[in-house]
Parts: sequence; C-alpha cells; structure tokens
Amino acid sequence: MADVWQEPDAPAPVPMTGGAIWRVIRRGVPLAILVFGGLLILVTVRLIERPFCGLRRPVTPYITQAVCRSAFGILGIRFRSIGAPMKGPGAVVANHASWLDIFALNARKRIYFVSKSEVAGWPGIGWLARATGTVFIKRDRREAASQIAVFRDRLAAGHKLLFFPEGTSTDGLRVLPFKPTLFAAFFDPALAGNLCVQPVTVNYTAPAGQDRRFYGWWGDMAFGPHLLATLAVKGQGSVTVHYHLPVRLTDFADRKVLAKTLENTVRSGLAVHDGA
Repeated sequence: MADVWQEPDAPAPVPMTGGAIWRVIRRGVPLAILVFGGLLILVTVRLIERPFCGLRRPVTPYITQAVCRSAFGILGIRFRSIGAPMKGPGAVVANHASWLDIFALNARKRIYFVSKSEVAGWPGIGWLARATGTVFIKRDRREAASQIAVFRDRLAAGHKLLFFPEGTSTDGLRVLPFKPTLFAAFFDPALAGNLCVQPVTVNYTAPAGQDRRFYGWWGDMAFGPHLLATLAVKGQGSVTVHYHLPVRLTDFADRKVLAKTLENTVRSGLAVHDGA
C-alpha cells in the first residue's frame, strides 16, 4: 500500500480506426454482458448462500471463475497456467501489473483479494471487488488488530487471501521490492500455525507489434482509455500465470526474510518467462 509507481512515458494509444471501433463493439458488448450479467447472478446466489453459509461461499467463487475464464475468450487473450494452485486455505502473493490481474488470478484459482480500502469506492472495479468478497484494509497501524481478526476469520472459512506486496501496479516487466510490513500480520500467533503462502508470477506478452508494456496499467493511467486500447487492438497477446511451490510460515524467522524470499521467487518466474 504505497504511492503509485511511475514511468516517464506510456505505450502509444491504439488508433481508433473503423476497424478498431468495430473491435471495441464486438468485444466490449459481450464482455459487459458477461461481467455485469455474472455479477447479477453472483449477487442473487449470494443472497441465498450467505444466510446458510456465512463466510463460506460454496457456489459463488465458481461463478467468478467462469466469468474470468470466459473474459479472456471474449478479449482474445490467450491464457495458460504453469504449476499447481495450493490446496487448502492460506495466503497467495503475486506481482501486480494490470487490472487484468483480477481476471488472470481468478481464472484458475478461487481466491479473495486483499485491497486498500479506497478501491471499494472506485466505480465499476469497486462494485466487482465488493461482490466477489474482497477484503478491504486501511493503511492505519491502529487497524492492525481488527485486520488480523478479519484475516483469521477468512482463513478459518477456507479462503485463500491474495496480496500484492509491491503495493502498486507496474508495467509488467519488473517486480518491485515486496513491502515486509504487509507480512507482519502473518506472524501473529492467531494466524501463524500451519499457514502456507504461495508465490505466483503473472506474465503478460504484448500483441505482435505493440509496446512490451501494452497490458501494464500503472501510475495515473486512466482505466477507460486502457480498457478501450485492450478492446481495440487488432491481435491480442497472452497471459501466463505461474504457480510456484508454497512455503510454510514456520520456516521463516521474520517477515523481512519471508518477504524477500517470496519476492525473489516471483521475480524468477518473470525472468524465466521473459527469456523464453
């Protein structure tokens, strides 16, 4: 949770030719129907699910997964994964490159994002985040005890909580240092126990002929223009989600060692993909 990462320039916008406008319509309309139709179904099912299951969500995560997998099909972005998602409750950490991460990380693994509280108020993304069970936390040390209680309850319900330890999104070509303060809550006696953490690397390959940072969304880049560019581009690229082996919290002396180990693992996945 930090200031946004900045880079002096951004990829050139996709020219809005007649063909580009047609692609925006051809992809954008079905995508909107999928996302908001799926949201409506999810909310309806949750109204039934919540009174009987509480924090446990036996049905709605599968709706989220289906929507996210289908979204890549509509966009034409090729999706693949490497490795095995961790079984059982625990924490997941990943690099953060784009709003597309929401779809990529939900497509195969049923997870719940942990996000800064400001996201809850964002139009569109905020609504989706709340509906899909995102945990919102405040950047205030006075809230630490209540946040640990929330994490404990969610983990006890079998949830996998996903964190972006960089604290901001980037251009997708790098992994920023992981902030160890985020991992302090993991070492609370109420959580530590048998808690496992799985590092995950999200790799984007830009469409042919486009800037390598095409799918990256960072700094003060507006969501609308970035979404339009993603819809308008003639050919699409791909995304690969690499699931690394989980680590056990009790194997680490403190949060700094844990953060650095996870950071290096996530970065190694990005380097391997980049060199492939």
